[in-house]
Amino acid sequence: MARFRGFIWLAAGLIVALLAGFVAFVTLSRASAQPQGKAITSPDVQVVVAARQIDIRSTLTRDDVVTKKMPVNAVPDGAIRSVDDAVGRITLVDLYQGEVLLSQRLVDPNEASRDGKMALVVADDEVLMALPADDLMSRTGILKPGDQVDLLFSLKFPAKNAPVAASGAEEPVGGTIYVDQTKDKLATFDVLQNLTIAAVVTDLKSGSSSNDRANTAILLTVSPQDALVLKYVKDADGIMDIVLRAPDVDSPFESDPVDIDYLINRYQIPTTASH
Repeated sequence: MARFRGFIWLAAGLIVALLAGFVAFVTLSRASAQPQGKAITSPDVQVVVAARQIDIRSTLTRDDVVTKKMPVNAVPDGAIRSVDDAVGRITLVDLYQGEVLLSQRLVDPNEASRDGKMALVVADDEVLMALPADDLMSRTGILKPGDQVDLLFSLKFPAKNAPVAASGAEEPVGGTIYVDQTKDKLATFDVLQNLTIAAVVTDLKSGSSSNDRANTAILLTVSPQDALVLKYVKDADGIMDIVLRAPDVDSPFESDPVDIDYLINRYQIPTTASH
């Protein structure tokens, strides 16, 4: 009797083992039939990376950045996702080609903190200077942070100290010109070249919507000596106009001051000689 019961327990154990093996086989078969990799991959997202090496304190342009796709779980915190969010910002560190742009490594030159201060980067040997946005170019709203500009001024000088045109004859066709030495002479000249706009200060137009803003000041980083030059021509009632350079044109332009004598000599304008 005891042997019969032992045989029954042995048979039951074998049946249970066979059932367990069958269940395991079915489970593994179903798992192997599932498409591989779907459960462990993550979707790709767009990020902005440096298109080339970029130095610290550089204002980013569209030529400096490109977009690429990265797995969402590999994207670092603060990654810039749109080119428009990168263009115009200033780099706080050196960037290398292919490096993901992070918001914490960039600064918006038009961003104001809670205390009202602009988030600007100024080199140790420079100062930040504000010029009124009174000239036509500034009022059009075309100028943006990062633009390279030249500053032209018209200013009256005592006649004996007025700038003399470098080209043209002193006696044009038609006779000798006699200049009234008792009057000041207006001269127009290029005061500073190839300056980078640090920021454009805007304000709401009176009675306008929140999207209708007018430029009130142009912020430039200049040397202390150039700042004194700009202050002098402003205080002397000089009339300023800003001209915009083509992108990445850094070389100086050669130009001569322009006054009435320059125009008469260059264009050979006939004048009535007085004696």
